[in-house]
Amino acid sequence: MNRDSNVYTFLFTVVMVFLVATSLATTASLLKDLQKENVRKEKMQNILSSIGITTDRENSEKLYNSYITDALSLKSDGTIDKEVDAFKIKLNKELKKTPDQQRFPIYIAKVEENNYYIIPLRGAGLWDAIWGYIALKDDKSTIKGAVFDHKSETAGLGAEITQDWFQNRFIDEKVMDINGNLVGINVSKTNNDPQDLDKLDHEVDAISGATITGDGVTDMILERLKHYLPFFNRKDVLALNNLII
Repeated sequence: MNRDSNVYTFLFTVVMVFLVATSLATTASLLKDLQKENVRKEKMQNILSSIGITTDRENSEKLYNSYITDALSLKSDGTIDKEVDAFKIKLNKELKKTPDQQRFPIYIAKVEENNYYIIPLRGAGLWDAIWGYIALKDDKSTIKGAVFDHKSETAGLGAEITQDWFQNRFIDEKVMDINGNLVGINVSKTNNDPQDLDKLDHEVDAISGATITGDGVTDMILERLKHYLPFFNRKDVLALNNLII
């Protein structure tokens, strides 16, 4: 075939486009699987981080299986939906449903004979979604730890919710008042306890210049936790490892 002809040029172009497209599709497919695996392990890291267990991605699954004794999918009445894998629940999709249709994942951890209840969070910041995990101690009120992340908060302002110095403010704060009522944690710019030494005030000091993001964290914690009260109020929750519905 004449390489200077229009037919040759056309066929050559078609073949090259096909080869490049095939190569890109194959690469994208391989990377997609790798990305999914990285997201899965990062999720395990964040769950563990809420109870003070730090790990790299490589060891996350081993430690997750070591410390997480149960992953439950709850219905709005506090019973367990055994047909739904709690780990695979995506809160961004669940939040589009009515509460009675949602499933609420909870992770049960055991560390040195202490039980912890890890609850996924999702809400709205200034620009887009914020999310995270909050771990409660066995009294269902005292915070063991909290982890937050965001999609597009402002660097140096709202994005500071990802920093240890902010997340550590939540440790040992109470989400229930003395009468056992859920009050959550208020990220307050008028908090008179900037060192967060008072663990009974249900407040942490806000991030300067990030009021809306702080309000988002406040609302997110309260909105998500309220759905777990039916479960926590069950008498058989103390025997989770042998729980029979």
